[in-house]
Order: sequence, then structure tokens, then C-alpha cells
Amino acid sequence: MGPVLAGVLQLLALIAALALAYRPLGTYMAKVYSADQHWRVEKWIYKGIGANPDTEMRWPAYLRGVLAFSAVGVLFLYLLQRLQGVLPGSLGFSSIDADQAFNTAASFVTNTNWQSYYGEQAMGHVVQVGGLAVQNFVSAAVGMAVAVALVRGFALPHSRLLPHSRLRSSGGTPMSGGTPIRSGELGNFWSDMVRGVTRILLPLAFVAAIVLVACGAIQNFSGIHEVGQFMGGSQQWNGGAVASTEAIKEVGTNGGGIFNANSAHPFENPTPFTNLFEIFLLLVIPFALTRTFGVMVGSVKQGYAILATMATIWLGFTALMMWTEFAHHGPAFEIAGGAMEGKENRFGVGASSIFAVATTLTSTGAVDSFHSSFTGLGGGITMLGMQLGEIAPGGVGSGLYGMLIMAIIAVFIAGLMVGRTPEYLGKKIGTREIKFAACYILITPALVLVLTAAAMALPTPGNSMTNSGAHGFSEILYAYTSASNNNGSAFAGLNADTQWFNSTLGIAMLLGRFLPMVFVLALAGSLAEQKPVPATAGTLRTEKPLFTGLLVGAILIITGLTYFPSLALGPLAEGLAS
Repeated sequence: MGPVLAGVLQLLALIAALALAYRPLGTYMAKVYSADQHWRVEKWIYKGIGANPDTEMRWPAYLRGVLAFSAVGVLFLYLLQRLQGVLPGSLGFSSIDADQAFNTAASFVTNTNWQSYYGEQAMGHVVQVGGLAVQNFVSAAVGMAVAVALVRGFALPHSRLLPHSRLRSSGGTPMSGGTPIRSGELGNFWSDMVRGVTRILLPLAFVAAIVLVACGAIQNFSGIHEVGQFMGGSQQWNGGAVASTEAIKEVGTNGGGIFNANSAHPFENPTPFTNLFEIFLLLVIPFALTRTFGVMVGSVKQGYAILATMATIWLGFTALMMWTEFAHHGPAFEIAGGAMEGKENRFGVGASSIFAVATTLTSTGAVDSFHSSFTGLGGGITMLGMQLGEIAPGGVGSGLYGMLIMAIIAVFIAGLMVGRTPEYLGKKIGTREIKFAACYILITPALVLVLTAAAMALPTPGNSMTNSGAHGFSEILYAYTSASNNNGSAFAGLNADTQWFNSTLGIAMLLGRFLPMVFVLALAGSLAEQKPVPATAGTLRTEKPLFTGLLVGAILIITGLTYFPSLALGPLAEGLAS
């Protein structure tokens, strides 16, 4: 079997697995966020944190919950790292320096999981399990909660019911139950966040961890071992709760690995099957959330339209990446069957290409190969995937709300073209709504371009580049693209463990995560206050393929106009010169 055919077959198997999981998982998540009853363990958690899960929140209160919870997470994780040297279970590792501790705390709380350290040489068991792994769960749950709040903004009907009773069946009939509430209320952040952990992320991660252990991933709390090498000498390895960390790392689109090689390390990703399984894990919730969206707004066709948009972009990027990496650029490439530099022989070009696109089109950031070693155009594809806003399918929660923002932009553009007031899911898109959407799409490009320009203009940051010219510029552009979009993958070659990069990348992660959430929740509140308007002959049918095409075009054009000059200086220049 040739390497190209093997890659195509793996892609088809992945699509089949995602299709099988789509409907049951998406419907289940809709039921989770609309349930009347709290589990006993959830009641204990609410009592422990002093939260009332039945209090309805308007968007400012919901936002305060998101920011307060995340701020506590940053502080706790920062202190845990600073105290590592005196804590038990730290494998003898010293405390983390202040700038790196800030960077790592910001990274894991924002679901970015950027790592400017060698995992197996810096973090002991207590930080990995008690700090980083915990944030892998709760940061993902926060993103899902914000997405659900926006969906409720669209779904709020005339009856002004509690969020759980706003859930509609696929036939569009409101489900019974609920208590009258004021207009503009979006549910309860604490309830949404806790349910996301206990009912969705924990069960999926538990099953995934068992599969990974069965396939060879390690799971222990052993110390450091001296291991002999095949060519002589020795090497030190430490164990860890690798399989369980790997499971939530992918399920929650986190990406931070215990080992520096990440998913290229055999302890984290032992076989070609686990490689494909991990790609499935990082895609399954973001894609299935479109089903959750369709069920909650009472029209599964609307969910299919968003799914079709995500799938079109993902498949297009995957095909383009495989073509770029399989293309023969000389005798060495032809003998190897493609561009094998920086890729694992266990996985090959096809699987590495699928993984690279999946991890950069979501907010995962895990890698099973090194993007810096891809062809010039291949590296550009990974960068462009993040610059789209990671919405195809994006991170857990963040991908859905990012795509819905782009849908609002597309509806607004269509309204301008035909001279009608734009509407989406029965809600008018007026001046206020489009301002929130515009602010959302401007935040991350501003962070990426301003900070990249500053790093290139100042004398010190440039010293961190391993390469010069277009590839060196790509290293810095990729770093700020990854941080601002909360991806976390690195281009490799850039020494990011400096005060400048630890500080600026940490700030980019925080602003890139929470400023967009401000506008998402403000938009949700604005939509929830509106009374639904009936569809007319002039209403754009947003469940049709025409709208999907319009949405794909709007995403590509907006991103292209924003980032093309910077891409032309980096990966495009390198790719065209090779």
C-alpha cells in the first residue's frame, strides 16, 4: 500500500468515526445543558464553592463568573509552580521561575497549553496532576459554557423560560418545564461549567484513557529512571499520569503534553492506531457541538449548515496539506514518499498531515510532527488554520461561538447586498450586534500583528530565532498566532523561554481568550433580549447550501485580507522560493 493511499484510508476511517459519534454525542450534550436535576456530586461541588446553580444570570453576571473563576485558576496554578520545589511528589525539580510560571498559568487556564519548558525536565507529578490536568478539564468546560450561553441567546423564545426549557426537539416543539424569567438571562455559569466537566469531559476522558493504556501509553507515578541507549550511553526518563493527561489533552482540545516531544513521543502516542484515535478525540466534541446547537435552537438543519461549513474548510485544508507534503520536490522526497523531515516514521506523511491540520484548526496545539520542518507552504497552512480563528471545527466551545460570530457577519453582508435588514435564527442583526461581532473578529489579528511587529522591531527578541530570513520570521509570527488564538503549538526553532516571550505570549493568551468572550456574552445578552421575528419571503435561508458557501467565502476573504501581507513575508515567501 502506497503512503498516499494509506493517508486517504486513514482520513476516510476518521470521517466515518466522527459521523457515527456526531448525532448521539451532540444530542446528549444538548440534554446535559438543559437538564432539570443536579447530580449529587454536582451539589457537593456547588456547596463547596458557594454557588447557587439555579440562579439565572444576565450576561454581565455570567461574564463575572467566567473571569473570577479563571483569575483564581491563574493565581492557584502560578503559586503551585512557584512552590514546586518544596512540595512532595515533585521528582526533585526546582520551583519554576516567575516569568515562566506566569506564562504557563496563563497558558493552561486559557486552554492554550503553550509550553516554553521541557515537560519531563521541569514539572513534577504534583504540578502535572494537581495543576495542569485540572485546568485541562475546567478551561475546556468554560469554553463550552460560553458557547452554550450564546446558543441560548438565539434560542430564547417568547415564553421566557429557563434555559433547560428553551431546548427544542428536532421538530421545533418546545419541551415542557421551566419557570418564567426576565428577558436576557442566559443560564447559570457555575451549573454549565460543572456539568461540562462531570457529564461530558470526565466520562469521555475516562474511556479514552483506558483505550490509550490498553494500546501502550504509560500511566504511573514513578520517579526518574536511567535507561540504556541502543548506541551506548544512557538517558533519564520519568513516568507520569500520561494516558489520563493525554486523554483530556485531546478531548478538551488542550494540547499540552507531559513530554517535550508531545504526541510524537511513544509514551504518549505509541502506535498508528492511537495517533488516529487522538485525532478523533480532538475533533469529536467541536464537530458534535453543531448538533447541540441545532437541537437547542429547534432546527437541526441549522446545525448541519454550520457543520457543513466547518467540514468543508477542514477537508479542504487537509487535502491541501497532504498534496503539499506528498508532492515530490526532488529525489530525496521521491525516495521517502514525501516530505518526511520532522515526521515520525511510525505515522508517515499522511497521518502527520491530518494531525497537523486537525490540531491547528482546533485550539488543541498537540503535535505528532514538527511544523517547522514541513514544507514552506505546509507550514503556512498550519498558520492559516489558526488565523481563521480556529473555527473549523475549533476548540471545544470556542469553535462553535467563533463560527456563529462569522455566521452573523455573513448574514450582515448578505443583508447589505440585497438591501434588507439582516436576520439570523429569528433575531435581527442590528448596529449593536454587528459592533460586538466586529470587535470579536478584530481582537486576535490586532494581538498577532502588533506583537509580531514589536518582536521583529526590537533587538532582543530576534535573538531567539534559530533561523533567519522568511523562516525565522515565520517562527515569531507562528508563536503569536498560536498564543493569541489559544492554540499552543509551536513552530519549533524559537527559544521562547525568555522574559520577553514568556511575558508577551502570556498576555496575548489572556487577552486572546477573555476579550473575545466579553463580546460573545454581550452579543448573547443582546440577542436574548429580542423577541423573535417571523420569517418572511426576504429572510435569508441560513440552513441552505447557498449560505454555507457564503459563510466559507466570508471566512476565507476576511482572514486573507487580514493576514496575507504577513504570510507573504513568511511561509509564502519560503514556499515559493523552494
